[in-house]
Order: sequence, then structure tokens, then C-alpha cells
Amino acid sequence: MSRLSYFARETLISLRRNLLMTFAGVMTVSVSLFLFGGILLVSRTVDHGTNKWKHGVELEIFMKVDATRAQIDAVKSQLESDHNVKSFHFLTKQDAKKEFDKLFADQPVLVENEPASGLPTSYRVVPIKPQLTSVINNEFENVPGVKAVNTPAKEVKTLLNVTRWIRLAFFLMAGVLLASSLFLIVNTIRLATFARRREIEVMKLVGASNWFVRVPFMAEGLVQGAIGAGFAVGLVYFLKWIITKLLAHQHNLLQPFYASSHDVFVIGALVLSIGAAIGVMGSMIGLRRFLEG
Repeated sequence: MSRLSYFARETLISLRRNLLMTFAGVMTVSVSLFLFGGILLVSRTVDHGTNKWKHGVELEIFMKVDATRAQIDAVKSQLESDHNVKSFHFLTKQDAKKEFDKLFADQPVLVENEPASGLPTSYRVVPIKPQLTSVINNEFENVPGVKAVNTPAKEVKTLLNVTRWIRLAFFLMAGVLLASSLFLIVNTIRLATFARRREIEVMKLVGASNWFVRVPFMAEGLVQGAIGAGFAVGLVYFLKWIITKLLAHQHNLLQPFYASSHDVFVIGALVLSIGAAIGVMGSMIGLRRFLEG
């Protein structure tokens, strides 16, 4: 217990003695980890939105206007047995007429002159994965009774590419910020240990082990990292609140995007762990030159 008391006392004394440097270290960790956590939160928000987009990808198999009931049923049976198909919905000629009327509502003459019997039936298909739209297209384009398969292949490919690049950019930025945070906290701790180099030399001369010297400094770094990370977590929660408010009343393409409380909890735990680790690592690296030999 006496050794633990000594470590705790030395840690508090060091933090108070180097109050300005402690503040600088805490702020450095806080800002860097907030940016890191903020990028992760925005990345998760983008992931939620794009996942909803991708799961909503559909293609449509248009039958010929004069397709027989047997041909229509054959396509249905093939869709039911296709492992690439997640779900499908059959649109009758009356359904096609309703959609036709909506699409050409500004052309009443065309709407009046186009009877339901002149429109094709179709199957609206949702693939298991967006990448499978072209595969399903190839499977059905030459089936008897099928006139055409309308597939958003180009749109799907663009969406997946944009999502991939956005995620890559976010994680590259997060990696750079994390490395910068480690570099800054290491320098902050190194300056603090340099100011106390004579004290360390005296401790070594009287027989103190490397770990006995190292523990108070590690605890100091841990406290700085944990406090800075705690501030960062609070800012990430505040960022989540802002994102939720901004997206709450959206009724356009941004509506599927959201940040969940679970996302913030996981990111917060990660930020706290990284903050504590950075503080400890910074202290060990900063002390290395004084404990050689």
C-alpha cells in the first residue's frame, strides 16, 4: 500500500507541478481523438445511409404485352428458385396502368389513349446483393415471354464505388489524426520528463528500478490520456446530437442517414481505450532515453 500511495502522490505532484503542460497534453489528446471519433461517427452515419440505399436496389423484368400465362408463371417459378433473388413482386396490367398514369400525369391525352391492356406485366425484383443485378439480368433477358430487364447497373456500380472511396478517405484521415495525436502526446510527455531528468538520475543512483521510476510517469500519461479522451467522448456525443437534429426533418436522399446511440457507445469506448493507451505509450517513449543503461 505504501508503494501505491507513493505512486499516486508522485503522479498528483507531477500533474500539479506541470499544470500548463498537463493542460496542453489533455487538450492535444482531446482535440485529436474528437476528430478521430467524429470521423468514425460520420463514417457510420454514411454506412447506415448507403446500406439502406443498397438494400433498396431493384430491377424490373418486363414481360411482353402478349406474354402467355404459362410464360409469366415460368418466370415466377424461376425467380422463386433463384438464390440470387431476395424478394420479388408481380405487377399486373392494372398496376402498370396506375404507374403509367402517375408518370405521365402532365399529358392527359396520352393517359386517356393508353389502355391497361396495352401495357406489359412485370416482376419487380430485389437481389440479395446489389452486385447481383447484372447476374439476374443475364439470367432473364433471353427467357421466353420476357421483353426487357431494366436494371440500374450503372447506378449501383457508381453507388458502391462512391461508398468505397468515402470509407477509405475517412479511415485514412482517421489514421493520420491518430498518428498525429500519438506524436503530440509523446512530445508533451517527453518535455515533462526532460524537465525532471535530474530527479530521475538521482532515483537511479539510489537504486530505484526502471519500473519504479516509470510507473508514476505512466500514471501521469494515463491520466492525461484518459481525461483528454473523456472530453473527446463528450464532444462525440454532442456531434451525434447535432447530426440527429440536422437529419431529423430531412425528406430527401439524406433521410436514410442516421447515427445511433450504439455507434456512439462503441466509438466512445474505443476513444477512451486509445486515449489511455496513447498516454501510457507516450510516457514510456518519453522516458526511454532517461532509463537506458
